[in-house]
Formats: sequence, structure tokens, C-alpha cells
Amino acid sequence: MSHNADLVALARSRLLPNYKPAPIVFVRGRGCELFDADGRRYLDLCAGIAVCSVGHGHPVLARAIAEQAGQLMHVSNYFYNEPNIRLGDELCRRTGFDRAFFCNSGTEANEALLKLSRHYFYLRGETGRQRVVAFENAFHGRTLGALSMTGTAKYREGFGSLGPVTHVPYGDSHAVDRAMGPDVCAIIVESLQGEGGVTPAPPGFLAHLRQSADAHGALLLVDEVQTGVGRLGRFLATSGSGVRVDAVSLAKGLGGGFPIGAMLTTERLAGALPPGSHGSTFGGNPLACSAALAVLRILDEQHLMDAAQSKGDTLGALLRQLVDDLPDVCEQARGEGLLRGLVLRAGIASREVVSQLQQAGVLVIVAGERVLRFAPPLVVSEAELEEGVRAVRKVLSGYSSLRATA
Repeated sequence: MSHNADLVALARSRLLPNYKPAPIVFVRGRGCELFDADGRRYLDLCAGIAVCSVGHGHPVLARAIAEQAGQLMHVSNYFYNEPNIRLGDELCRRTGFDRAFFCNSGTEANEALLKLSRHYFYLRGETGRQRVVAFENAFHGRTLGALSMTGTAKYREGFGSLGPVTHVPYGDSHAVDRAMGPDVCAIIVESLQGEGGVTPAPPGFLAHLRQSADAHGALLLVDEVQTGVGRLGRFLATSGSGVRVDAVSLAKGLGGGFPIGAMLTTERLAGALPPGSHGSTFGGNPLACSAALAVLRILDEQHLMDAAQSKGDTLGALLRQLVDDLPDVCEQARGEGLLRGLVLRAGIASREVVSQLQQAGVLVIVAGERVLRFAPPLVVSEAELEEGVRAVRKVLSGYSSLRATA
């Protein structure tokens, strides 16, 4: 069997260096645990960036994928397949939307939202409506269309003109109103910015966006790629808000680790992308849809959405206690459900902290510039959350001691 160091050396000689991964090669997982090629165990509190919603190696999900792979993996969208139909029906039933489009990732789902909004007005003869209002620090993906809506300049640098998008401060209703105009086809927003720093929208913000979109005849699109599929304790982050949006994007946790993305729309937009206007070779394939159906079944049978709320409350309390106990290192704890952020004080190198946590056997990731992001599998136990936060406390206590003696 290859060892960790050997595999890392091979990776560095053969893989395109557009990523900067930690020198760890994972070979298997179980629940919220991962094991590297040397057999070392890690507690996973990031779930592949909020992807592995039901943990690693879940027997129901693994069995569903294996059984479907033995029956039918792919037929293309020239034909129907049953898992695709069943998944579309199930997602619409759960969310109140009317139509589903399937693709392979969150980026693709957001690309579909962009094309949908522009083509909807094109078919209505409003060809001048192409501009999108998006938000600073938002993250919607890395293809050129999704990248144009992503509100962090460093991601867009070097890729040239990306289309008519206006970025305004997140949560600033007045800035949204000033940015609106007759050329705006849509507003796109995350109800809680994940990549941008685990930042919740202020109360009433989504309702204001709905009002502003309606006043200017534009669409309201919500990126639920990171917040959807139960992560905040409800299937969609927008559920229960009283705000009816026009379309949402889903991905990440929907497949539990198997690549799948989805766009859900109202019936009003059903004809906005007629045959030939958009598609995906692998989108809606039976294997991916069977995986997603299994994830939805696990969510229900294990009551994981309710658990995400209760365990999220536990995690939030643990992080707030860290802020109280280490105020010279920790600035704020924020987030909802099982998507939480611990904001570090200026001058604390968040990526250095993450590296030290990896050495301690705990995996978290960075959001924004100085936020530790916690997005564990929804099957995480309270004991595992406590274990993880103990490790964070130990690492950050070292920084507190250094500041005290400086």
C-alpha cells in the first residue's frame, strides 16, 4: 500500500497546481471520521465543503449507488429515466417549486439561473434586460457566468470582461434599490453567505429584495448550494421566510458526495429555457439522481434536519463560549444550523490555525479572510462537536498566550 508522503509527491508532479491542498491523502471514511494513507484518523467538521451531508460511507447511500450502477448509469437527456423523474417530483413537493433542471454542480446550477433569467426576458421581447444585481463577498462559482456574479474581486482577476453584473454591499437594501433599473433581469443572493464569511442576511433583507425585484419587474434568484438540503435545520434556508422566490440553485449536500446540482423554478419560468437553449450531458443521470433520492430518504428517516437545528444550537453555544473565554483571539461566532463561523481577530492567521488543527486531527476550513467555517456532516454527534471545539480551543489558547506575553 502507498504511504501518504509517496502519494503527495506523485500528486505534486502530475496534478495541475490550481489547488493548494494539505499534504494529506484520504483513503476511507466512516461517518464523521476520515483516515489517511498512513492510517491516521481525522474528525471531519467540513464535510467536503458542506457536501457529505450524511457522512462518509453511509450504508444506505452506498447501497443505492451500487444498485443503480448495476442497473443503469446513463442514457442522456434524449430519453427519460425513472430516478430523474422521481427526484424532480420529490424536490418540487418538498419546496413548493414546480419545475426542476438537473446538472452536475453548484456552479452549473447558478449558470443555469443566469441563463434562465436572461432568456426569460429575451423571449418576452425585453432584450435589454441582461444585467444582474449581486453582492459583494458572494460566491456563486467559477465558470465565467457564475464567476461574473461572484462578488470577490480576486476570483475574477485575470479573466477579462464577465458581463453586466452590479455588485452591492450584502445586506444593504438602499444600495440594492439604487442599483436597480429597467435593464436588470435578476437579483441573485445567498440568504447566508458561506464562502464570504458565514454571514447571515439581516432580518427582512430577503423580503426587501422581493419587493425591489417586483417593483422593477426583475426576478429574485437564491443560491441555496451551501445552505440547502437541511443544513440550516430546514430543507431550504428560505423556508418559512414568507418570501416566494422565482428560482433556487441546489448542489453540495444534495448528492451526499455524489456530483449533482439542481435548479428549481416556478411554473411561470417553465418555458424560459426551451429545447436547445440549455442542457447538460450528464445532468439528471440515473446514478446521480438515485444518490440524491437516497440522501433525501436518509434525511427523513434519521430526522437529520431537526437534528441540524438542535446540534447547530449546541455548536453555536460552544463557539460563543470560545469568544467569551478567548476575546483577544476570537471576535464573534455566527451562523445557523450546522453552518457556523468563528471570526478570528485581525492578525490571527486563519490558514495557519487550520493547518495546526489538521495536525491535531480536526478538519475545518476558512471562509472569507479570517473565519473558521464549521460545516460538518449532518450525522455529526454532539460528542464529536465537543471534541472538535476542544481542539480549536487548545490551538487558539496558544495564540492567546502569545498575545498575553507580547
